[in-house]
Amino acid sequence: MSDIELAITRTKSLESFLEQALGATGKGLHEKVSSVQDRLQPALVKKLRFIATVRNKIVHEANYEKIDDRARFIKACDEADADLQAMLAPVGQSGCFRYICIVVGTALAVSRIV
Repeated sequence: MSDIELAITRTKSLESFLEQALGATGKGLHEKVSSVQDRLQPALVKKLRFIATVRNKIVHEANYEKIDDRARFIKACDEADADLQAMLAPVGQSGCFRYICIVVGTALAVSRIV
């Protein structure tokens, strides 16, 4: 797979996830990240911005024909994908304690699920 194909394929997948799972809006990955940035960890935002920048360079800059650090780009994509998937992990995943908060009138009930 060429670097252009890699960048487009991986970015497209991340954009789709942001749209479908988090309701992100915008034309590209940078805009989609900005639309949901307040719901993402700063480290994830940084990874996604790096990915978007590399993608934009490889697609739009005539003299940028090869990703400078392909391994770093792939690692950032893999980590960003894993971070996003973890955000939507089902409640009660093994080894984790999850809490459900239910507001009833003015009272707050907190229940622990294992």
